[in-house]
Amino acid sequence: MTFRVLHTSDWHLGQNFYGKSRIHEHQAFIEWLLEQVTAQSIDVVIIAGDIFDTGTPPSYARELYFDFIVRLNQLHCQLIVVAGNHDSVAMLGESKTVLATLGCHVVPQALAMDQQVEQIVHVTNKNNEQAVICAMPFIRPRDVLASVAGQSAKEKQQQLQQAISEHYQSLADCAKARFGDDCPMIATGHLTTVGVSCTESVRDIYIGTLEAFPASQFPEFDYIALGHIHQSQRVAKTDHIRYCGSPIALSFDEWQQQKVVHIADFSRGKLSQVTELAIPCFQPLAMVKTEVDELESAIDKVLSLYGSTLKQEQKLWLDIELSNGDYLNDLSQRVDEVTQHYPVEVLLIRRAKQQKLQGLIEQENTTLSELSYHEVFATRLAQEDWSDEQALARKQRLTSLFESIADQALNPVTDEDSNEQASS
Repeated sequence: MTFRVLHTSDWHLGQNFYGKSRIHEHQAFIEWLLEQVTAQSIDVVIIAGDIFDTGTPPSYARELYFDFIVRLNQLHCQLIVVAGNHDSVAMLGESKTVLATLGCHVVPQALAMDQQVEQIVHVTNKNNEQAVICAMPFIRPRDVLASVAGQSAKEKQQQLQQAISEHYQSLADCAKARFGDDCPMIATGHLTTVGVSCTESVRDIYIGTLEAFPASQFPEFDYIALGHIHQSQRVAKTDHIRYCGSPIALSFDEWQQQKVVHIADFSRGKLSQVTELAIPCFQPLAMVKTEVDELESAIDKVLSLYGSTLKQEQKLWLDIELSNGDYLNDLSQRVDEVTQHYPVEVLLIRRAKQQKLQGLIEQENTTLSELSYHEVFATRLAQEDWSDEQALARKQRLTSLFESIADQALNPVTDEDSNEQASS
């Protein structure tokens, strides 16, 4: 007998991708996922954060979410949903009581230790096999820590890291006290761990001033299902601490990644194996880095990689980065002339990053549409002298402040969130 858990994360429902909706990709993924729940005899699905792309997702994204929950319940499969840094605590929390009647346990925020029982979910399958899930969402400092005046940046980091570790340990202790050691202990998380590989679509998130959490600080769990990093990977060379990655490519630099979900099998109360189940590519996209004169052959090469997988009338989304386009005034026109006879749609045309940044420093005519706000900030930092310890500390504070402001700009706090924060 085997207890099977499917681990997925970072759906980012409602994402707008250079003006393109991802609704059809997300619909196709959800259909595929529901098929796998039946085909793979899945007992529990875990979504480890970032269900939505913003705290105020469009109505169609909410419809996809609720429709998935209803249909998964019809398959007699339980669902655990934890919030990510993109998700609104208030929005996820408002429906959790209703969704609990459909076998869906939603954890929108980390709770005080005297309320942690709500983060512990005991699940049983049709063969009466059991598992305990310690559902930890994205952690905000106020959830686990009271601020102390006069602390240095390093002391704040150490205190916060210790508080997160203690919060996980408290969850584990509470779960063992309630259900014993005979069934698998599974934890979730939505954070950056030390040493992971990131892509451009992964926004740096700081829990207060803490940039990354050491894997060694996790308590003993049989499996830890993590979200936030969009590339599937093991953490600290372990088999039981894993990021499953996003189900679709959320930035062009993810185009060559094979997207997967993880299936964790538990036998006799212990993890027996973890399988990566490949997700089909529902919308082909590619990044092309070349020179203007070599663009045609570069597109031919990319199209040959997809072969016959392009469906009829489906177009390949392209990000074209040109290393010698800085002197051309009619760059877009030149690209249009080359691509008009190909089954492609060009979503982004840009100069190579090195040229863009150098152009910005030299006050050349670089347009803001070619630069991300991270690139503008990084370029400005590069013009300063960070050679001594005091300057490096200032750079860290500026970076942390910038990330906090950027996060608020992209995920504005709703009235519901403000009211909740005020009452907490």
